[in-house]
Amino acid sequence: MTRVACIGECMIELREEADGRLSRSFGGDTLNTAVYLARLGTRVDYITALGDDSWSDELIAAWDAEGVGTDRVLRLPGRLPGLYIIQTDPKGERRFSYWRETAAARLLFKAPEAQPIIESLATYDLIYLSGISLSLYGDEGRARLFSVLRDARSAGKRVAFDTNFRPRGWPDQTVARTAFRQAFECADIILASTEDLDLLFGGTGVDALLAFSDRAEIVLKHPDLTCRVLSKGKEILVPSKPAEDVVDTTAAGDSFAAAYLNARLSGKSPEAAAQSGHRLAGQVVRHRGAIIRRDAMPNP
Repeated sequence: MTRVACIGECMIELREEADGRLSRSFGGDTLNTAVYLARLGTRVDYITALGDDSWSDELIAAWDAEGVGTDRVLRLPGRLPGLYIIQTDPKGERRFSYWRETAAARLLFKAPEAQPIIESLATYDLIYLSGISLSLYGDEGRARLFSVLRDARSAGKRVAFDTNFRPRGWPDQTVARTAFRQAFECADIILASTEDLDLLFGGTGVDALLAFSDRAEIVLKHPDLTCRVLSKGKEILVPSKPAEDVVDTTAAGDSFAAAYLNARLSGKSPEAAAQSGHRLAGQVVRHRGAIIRRDAMPNP
């Protein structure tokens, strides 16, 4: 069976309700994708670092319950997971506030104890990471990560990269642009949005991405929800209609990525994969929080 490794950070999620109360859950872009991949039937492990605290124990238990593998989670004594709060406006658009500068996940590619986990990445059929993943590790950690990705590709494995650009996670735009270009060079599948590319590269963002279309499968999402897919010299447009009852857009892109990758790993065409991505994302935005209830999942 195909095995996927999702690299990144999961945090404690506090969601602010209309009356000011906070409800607690968990979330993080690549973890969200891992959960949806598992629900769709893909065998997936989450690659991250946590502390030895009770909240980290709860995260491990929650991921196990979702069918996400946790054998590759590094536990660091004295460390804690990150924390974020979600606030949503009447249109469902969200605002995030973070407390994560000392989170355990940032040490994954620095801690000596992580070496067995890092070496294990070459055993997976697909490695998935995001722009947020890149922002965690600093120059030294990213250099080690890119080395691992290149080695994995040399061994016949594949890499999928989701742009997910958040400016506050980077010291400056120049560092971020360099890291993203390195990720593009390492990726076999690139999931991107024009919003991310414009924010990072300005008006040249789409061109910066399409420069890699001769070697990578590119999935480019536009603001009108049209998905432009370039694969093996062919280009297709896969439109979608906005959901009529959006309440929270959290994890829309993460769930799209999960459905797209699951479909491609199952042998479906890029067009069918994009349709699967639209279908799952359209359902996710109709519910609050990053991870919707199991009984709310759409039919495959």
